Amino acid sequence: MSMERRQFLQIVPYVVGSGILLSHGEFALAQAVKAPENDASKGTDMEKVAGIGGLFFRAHDPKALGNWYQQHLGVTLTPTTEGGSVWQQEAGPTAFTPFSEKSSYFGDLNKTWMVNFRVHDMTKMVAQLRAAGIEVTDPESYPNIGHFARLHDPEGNPIELWQPA
Repeated sequence: MSMERRQFLQIVPYVVGSGILLSHGEFALAQAVKAPENDASKGTDMEKVAGIGGLFFRAHDPKALGNWYQQHLGVTLTPTTEGGSVWQQEAGPTAFTPFSEKSSYFGDLNKTWMVNFRVHDMTKMVAQLRAAGIEVTDPESYPNIGHFARLHDPEGNPIELWQPA
């Protein structure tokens, strides 16, 4: 297992509230370095963001790429007219992890981001993508974490699918 995959898999249990993959010492360290809930000496709670409000990135052909995400992954695009609705994602865990700029986890070293989408049924999703001629690789399962698979959008951007355990 690559170092980057191991790093990601160590973070996932923390995100979902479990220290299953972390050793006792690593879990204690993760707990010790998390942001304080509040600072009693100042009498205020830290304001935190509520979630990811958007994902914006450059594309050679934004319209075609947007249509690909909508057609194959069901991600609706930001409406351009009044009355349209934005994609509504389901509540659930979100891993937020900066990687080294030299990380090979995303594949192509020129790619600076990767999106990880949660799915309900990995087998069905992979079959659907493959039936559309989309190459899906690296299906892996990890006890207590779930199933993972990888693909790339038409512009080569890496995508990871995750079906939580």
